[in-house]
Amino acid sequence: MFCQSTSFLRLLSTSVTVAAVALAIPQVSSAKEYADEETAALLQVLGNSKLSLADGVRQASKGGEAAISAKFEMDDNKKLSLSVYTAEKGLGEDPEHNVLKEFSGSPEQTPWSPEAEVFKDLEHVSRASEHLTLMALAKHSLADLITTAQKQHKGTVFSAIPEVQNHRAVLLVLVANQGKVNEYRYDLVTGHALP
Repeated sequence: MFCQSTSFLRLLSTSVTVAAVALAIPQVSSAKEYADEETAALLQVLGNSKLSLADGVRQASKGGEAAISAKFEMDDNKKLSLSVYTAEKGLGEDPEHNVLKEFSGSPEQTPWSPEAEVFKDLEHVSRASEHLTLMALAKHSLADLITTAQKQHKGTVFSAIPEVQNHRAVLLVLVANQGKVNEYRYDLVTGHALP
């Protein structure tokens, strides 16, 4: 019996030690770091845009075309650009029978006059197909979700990209505030902000 008690105490001691070490190690955040040069450059010129992300999404969504993701980014010439992915035939048509494209151009003058590119390469078709599939599950339009995020958070919404997180369709929204980037997620099915 003494042997069993000693074994139990050793096991308990080892468990407590492992738990203490685990608590002492800093937990890795699932949030990406946004301290790279490209993000820093983007945040510096984001205020030059003459329209909001939601405005660009609404403009690209005319005539039954559905916006499926959007973001401000730096273009190949290191200039501010607004990019909106769309599904030309709307959210009710699957990716195989839809026309997936990107509207992009400088948002620094009005009206915004983006160029349209129909996706043909595997990388963009795959990404846009995922965005279309996830947005087809959404209770609200991309523009409405961006507007909600803008009302709920200080700063400027500059990216809204659908993704899968923990088996759930979510919209990852990035907000620039005082030189920093904050991540927020919205459940696409319910439209509610996630903790």
